[in-house]
Order: sequence, then C-alpha cells, then structure tokens
Amino acid sequence: MEELPQSLFDVYALSLPRGHGFGDRPPVGAWRDAGGRACGIATRDDHSGMFGLIVMRRRVDQVWVITAQQDGLASLREAKSLIEPLLREGAPPEPLPANTAPRPALYDLQGRTPGSTFNLLRAQTHQRAGWILNQLYLALPNPDKNWASDCQTTNFHTRLWEAQLLASFREQGLLVTQPHESPDFRIVNRTGGEAWVEAVTANPPVPYDHVNAPRSLPPQGREELFFGPAALRFAKTLGNKLARSYHTLPHVAGKPFMIALADFQAPASMTWSREGLIGYLYGQGAQVTEIDGAAVATSVFATHLHGPSAFPAGLFADDRHAELSAVIFSNACSTGKLNRVMASAAGPPEGLRYVRMGRFFDRDPGALEGIPFCLDVAGEEYRSLWPQGYEPWTAEMEVFHNPFARHPAPFELLPEATHWFDEGGEMMCRSHYPYSILWSQTLIQDADQPMPRLEDFLPAEVAEDQGGPDADEP
Repeated sequence: MEELPQSLFDVYALSLPRGHGFGDRPPVGAWRDAGGRACGIATRDDHSGMFGLIVMRRRVDQVWVITAQQDGLASLREAKSLIEPLLREGAPPEPLPANTAPRPALYDLQGRTPGSTFNLLRAQTHQRAGWILNQLYLALPNPDKNWASDCQTTNFHTRLWEAQLLASFREQGLLVTQPHESPDFRIVNRTGGEAWVEAVTANPPVPYDHVNAPRSLPPQGREELFFGPAALRFAKTLGNKLARSYHTLPHVAGKPFMIALADFQAPASMTWSREGLIGYLYGQGAQVTEIDGAAVATSVFATHLHGPSAFPAGLFADDRHAELSAVIFSNACSTGKLNRVMASAAGPPEGLRYVRMGRFFDRDPGALEGIPFCLDVAGEEYRSLWPQGYEPWTAEMEVFHNPFARHPAPFELLPEATHWFDEGGEMMCRSHYPYSILWSQTLIQDADQPMPRLEDFLPAEVAEDQGGPDADEP
C-alpha cells in the first residue's frame, strides 16, 4: 500500500457519487495498491473528530465501485490499518453486478476507423489527455450505450463535452446521476438544490476536420459579432433542444432545467463566438463609443439577428421560454483542456511543455480589453492562479440565467462557475475564481525550446484541435 498522490486522488474521486464533495467529513489521507486496482480514503468528521474510511476497487471493466465504507473510528492509524486489507492487493477485479453489461473499453476500436481527434490521443503529446478522458468516461454513472463508439468516431466533441461536464459538476461536490435517457444529468447539492441538465454542441452546417482545419475568422464589426452567424447557430441549436419539451417530462416537471452548450460551429470559433451567445440570449451587445474624448463601452440592443431569416433575438428577454432556467457555457471544451488539467496538476510528459496564451477578463470598471497573458501551464505562476494549485475543470464554466425562469437555477448549485444574471435591468456577474479567461490557445512545444512570447502566437501555426496550435478555447 502506497500513498496516493493528490493529482491522482482528485481524478479517482471524480468516480464517487459526489466527487470532491465530502461535506463535513473531508479526506485526511489516501492510499492505493501497487496494481492500481484499489484505493482507500481516510476521512475525519469536522464535528466529532472521529475518522472514517472509503475503499474503491476496479470492476472487470475498469469502472470504480465502492466496496467498503465505515465511520466512527478512533484514529487515523486505525483507519489506515483497516484500509490495507480491504484493498485486497493482488486480488482480481470486482465482478459485474447481476444484469449489468460491461462498459465497452474506450481504447478498443472493434474494427472502427477512429476520427482524427480521437486518433490524436494516441500521440505522445496527448496521451495524458487520452488517459483522463478515459477516467471521466469510466466515472459516468450511466453513459449511453453508444458513448465509446461515438467518441471514437464522428461524435467525439459531444462526448468530450459530457465528460467535462461530469468533471466540473463533481469537482463542485454535486451528486451526479443519469437515471433517465434524457436529460443527460440530474445534479443535486447537499442543501437539496436540484436541476436537470441537457448537453448539446453547436455543430457546423458542413462537417470539417477538427485537427487540420484552418482557423475561421471572427465576424467583422461588433454588431455582427453579437447578432451575426454565431448567434444564429446558437439560436438553432438551442431551439432544437427546446422543441423537445424536456421540461414536461414527469421527472423534470417543477425542477430547474438547464441546457449546457459547447461550440464547434467553425474551426476555432470558440475564440470569438461567446459574444454571439450573449447577443442571442439577451438581445444585447456592446460597442465602443467615444464620449468626451474617451473610449467607453456602451450597450447595443437588437430584436432580431442579422441575416435574411430575421430570427428573433432575446431568448431571455421575456417569459416566452420560462421553462429554460439557464444556459451553461464553456469556451474550453477541447483536448487542450484535458492536457492542461493534467500538466498543471502532475506536470507535463517528459520533454514537453504546454503554454497557454490569451486574455484574462479585466474587472476594472470601463475596461475595454482583456489582460494578455502567456504562461507555462506547469509553471508556478500559472498554477498559483487557482486555489487548488492546478487548473480546475470549472475554470471556464459560465451560467447565463433566465430572469423570467419559472424555476430559477440556484447560484449555490454551481458555486464555482461564473454567473451572469439580471439585477434591476442591468447585467451582473458573480465569479468564484479571481481570474476568468476570455479566450485562449494552447501550444505544445519541446521543453528545450525557449518560452514563446505573446506575439509569437499566430493563427497560421499548425492546427491541432479547433484549428489553432493545440487550439483550444476562447
């Protein structure tokens, strides 16, 4: 039995029903067996001071299952002494429960031709991204029976989005279940807050190769950015989901319902499409106006999106769609995100460096531009941006609330996300992390190369995922 490194503990804990949410019995030690088939966690009650234990072992299909749980122990030493035999060093994996089909192995193509992005996970630069994606897949409570085959082939990014949502929800300590075919997730916090979440991706009208596609250019002009093609694509994507009337399902009725949206509508569109979502949801954008000789940001409003369809803008501008409580959005659904979480927590693979560049949100009143940065993902300066010492799964998650929601989503349900909401007719923002990233790209380079400068990141560099240098998200 050996001590479990923090970076591995945080990954394995995502397979617990509440993930990192231990409540008033936080972990005080964790160990694993030599074969990686078992791990044990010692906990301590904040009130009584008594200790407890949780033991997990792998099933024959590699899914973690809880095999032992006990409270009321007098000391950490006692907990540790009980954990060691429960790990069952050298014993075979746990059997499948009755009437349970084994979870298909994500690495087993079964004769399928892999999609280009999935195939990229075989490269040395992305092996850890492939490993953590597999761990998240194994942590899903009840994935669709086609999850593995979809991920391996033409539906990679939809499945990637579901995996990242699971990681973010459980990182925030939520009980995550998949008790019905749809919506995708039921999330519950310890105070009884509950919501249903359906995941969706905004896809292109014509498919493109995510690995080799040249970067798309953002719309020209501020109004086109907020109310142009990106907004229309989001409108169609959300509209298709709303048409399914999830809120009328018996298990959803009377509960908050949210749609979680990630964007793949064009190569590298995540670096500029967020404004289009805001424009569509609220019918509101921003422009730079000169007042008394100074450039200031002023609001612009629209009742319809640009283009011949004249699609209505402002999904959240009135109570027409009160059944939708909020839209969850992230500009970081990419293999770059997987790479960065692993590299910032456990270091990069030998001989490689991951560099992230982009702009932080500038919280100064009246600021018009973000704050540029270019940082080594495994470096202390980058790691110190986050309280846990590495990039969290929830870092880029934003929740756009519907002010007319029939069943509003409690802010406390997603405590580590950034929340946008209406207060007295003004859009307000509440953030958990001190740094929010407006957009970014991730570069993978040999460790012996000099650190790039911010201006060295050029759109013409070789594409990886989303059409940039290990391109990533806004």
